[in-house]
Amino acid sequence: MGQHRRRNPRRRLLAPVLFTALAALTAATVVAGTHGVTSEATAVGSPPPAVTAPAVPPPAAPSTAGDPPSPTTEPTPTAEPTPSDEASAEDPSLLARASAPTAAPTTVRAGTTAEAQATPEAATVGALFSGGVGPGNHFCTASVLHSPTGNLLLTAAHCLGGADGVTFAPGYHNGTAPYGTWRVTAVHTAAGWSQNGDQDEDFAILETAPSNGRRIEDVVGANQLGTDEPFGSAVRLYGYPADSEAPILCANTTGRESAYQRVVDCPDYPGGTSGGPWISTATGHVIGTIGGYQQGGDTSDTSYSAYFDHTIADLYTEAEAAAS
Repeated sequence: MGQHRRRNPRRRLLAPVLFTALAALTAATVVAGTHGVTSEATAVGSPPPAVTAPAVPPPAAPSTAGDPPSPTTEPTPTAEPTPSDEASAEDPSLLARASAPTAAPTTVRAGTTAEAQATPEAATVGALFSGGVGPGNHFCTASVLHSPTGNLLLTAAHCLGGADGVTFAPGYHNGTAPYGTWRVTAVHTAAGWSQNGDQDEDFAILETAPSNGRRIEDVVGANQLGTDEPFGSAVRLYGYPADSEAPILCANTTGRESAYQRVVDCPDYPGGTSGGPWISTATGHVIGTIGGYQQGGDTSDTSYSAYFDHTIADLYTEAEAAAS
């Protein structure tokens, strides 16, 4: 088992021979298809001395499989997300509010890891909880994925096998859920993962129910799905370590581990960070999620992601249709 997922016996990854039974017991959507990446490896250039996170990621429709990578553009500012006034009213301990996202961008030196500041982009990233939302109960990371339905999340498939009892808290920080919490209602995985535990399809799209009548994307915004983007891409990498109550952030340039696996060197990404998004600094798209090879990596200093191509694009289409 990889180091990036919390070792929680309630959520152990089942052996590949049990995945067929697992698929029958969960609401996972099965998407058939084979990978079609034919590009050669992109050499990883020297990373810049610092990478700056934009104040607000531009929500947009997800790119479709086969589209060329979008050109580098400056993000278009949008309104900052507003913390929920009705966040988790059923749990008074969650009424405390973290400070509002700052207007200043987050700057981290390439190849280093630090606590993520409360920016609008960071607000789209949160922790997955089993049981009550509070210290010690989060087991993986997820992020809000832009969709017309406004209720989808992206994480690693190895993080969970079903939706029962799973809650997402975007922007979670030191025991507080500043924007509220959303209940996960369905898990969608690709056929290669659900049938064979294929590490090249270690990604999942989750549906969430409205919280106090509001869709999650309407509250915190979302990241656009990016497919077929270059292996040598500069990214911002977020995650929630299982032994920490605050998110971490690293920036670096990705490389190609294999035909369908990205790799990036970012220190101190231990258990709990699985499912954390890889956000392209060039396009603002989410182009990976910690998982894949070795379930994200057997050391905390190197992380992996399954390559995002038409397989996840097809899964997105299926999940969006199911959520409509």
